[in-house]
Amino acid sequence: MLRLAIGICAAISLPAQTTFTKDVAPILQQNCQACHRPGEAAPFSLLTYEQARPWAKAIKSAVLQKKMPPWFADPKFGKFSNEASLSQREIDTLVAWVDGGAPLGEPQDMPAPKQFVEGWRIPKPDIIFQLPKPFPVPATGVLQYKYVIIPTGFTKDVWVEQAQARPTNHGAVHHIVAYVRTPGSNYFKDMPKNEFFEAPPAKQDGAKPPKDDVPNDWLTGYAPGQPPDMFKPGQAKLIPAGSDIVLEIHYVPQGMATTDQSRLGLVLAKEPPTERAMTLSAGNMTFKIPPGDPNFRVDSSFTVPEDVTLLGMHPHMHMRGKSAEYRIVFPDGKTEALLNVPHYNWHWQLWYDLAEPIKMPKGTKVECTEHFDNSKNNPENPDASKTVIWGQQSFDEMMVCMFNVTFDARISTEQMLAPDRPTPAATADAR
Repeated sequence: MLRLAIGICAAISLPAQTTFTKDVAPILQQNCQACHRPGEAAPFSLLTYEQARPWAKAIKSAVLQKKMPPWFADPKFGKFSNEASLSQREIDTLVAWVDGGAPLGEPQDMPAPKQFVEGWRIPKPDIIFQLPKPFPVPATGVLQYKYVIIPTGFTKDVWVEQAQARPTNHGAVHHIVAYVRTPGSNYFKDMPKNEFFEAPPAKQDGAKPPKDDVPNDWLTGYAPGQPPDMFKPGQAKLIPAGSDIVLEIHYVPQGMATTDQSRLGLVLAKEPPTERAMTLSAGNMTFKIPPGDPNFRVDSSFTVPEDVTLLGMHPHMHMRGKSAEYRIVFPDGKTEALLNVPHYNWHWQLWYDLAEPIKMPKGTKVECTEHFDNSKNNPENPDASKTVIWGQQSFDEMMVCMFNVTFDARISTEQMLAPDRPTPAATADAR
């Protein structure tokens, strides 16, 4: 009788066959299909069984090694609303499916297809700006950043709730940055509009360029793995009336001549927000990474000039990037560790959005530490014998720690980006 009971319990505990329709498709919909679908950066689609089945062994390998979905935050520090790592149960499910022969399952178990806006990871844009013509990317060579000034034609202030920059040719584009150039700005003041150009060289007479009365504002960016800017209702970024969009694009030849005509999509707020969103950064451009140094430390910080709420963080480095940490130091001296990325991967430029945004009173300091591996042991390092400094190309380095904040929508751009000349928040024009 005891043996019979044990046999019955064992039979009950055996899991049913893991199938694509019932078990795997929901995981792919939730975690993979945003990128693994036609027109996106991933090299193959996972929308259907027929598309996923040939990649079964690769899926198993990727999830066991935790290479996919990409996520690099140390779980000991911070909780994040956009955490992309799979749960152990999800990993076990995918492995069991592959080990069981990757069966399809019953058609009626298949969940309804997840709906996407073709060409975008945001809802259908209200406004789309596009490069005036395709840019010819050569097969080889090193290209300097290309810029295009696109007039918005906005006759009144526009509030942007979601924004996405995206290439039409993902393989040829290393990154895109969309800046808001406000009226009267000296940023590329004399450069033509709706034409590709490179940043003019610095003047040889030593004269400094005129300081902008209204600083330029980062609207959104694109790099592999970087999500769109998406804010909650009541939060939005500002494009003041009469502004231009300056698109900065870094093209990377891939061995075959091709073209790209990148786009910028905007979803507008339905009404003026109470909170303005802005991307700020703590950067360091003065570092010199010695030849062969396997763990060179670079620090930066940014002190917020007004009360803000911290939403998320985005460390940025190039080939030698090794690790990144964010901390905040409150005005009373209290310090809190927010993010630790012990194994930075420059191929995946991720944002880490806080599950619980943090209020940072005026005077709070955002501190950032990044380490670089300039040794021969770094397989990404193009030349361990050289001292490495700041530069735009991937074989140079950058030390940038971006972060998104929201604040009272009445606070001006000047107050946040040029706080040496503040004006009272209650009376400041939001431009």
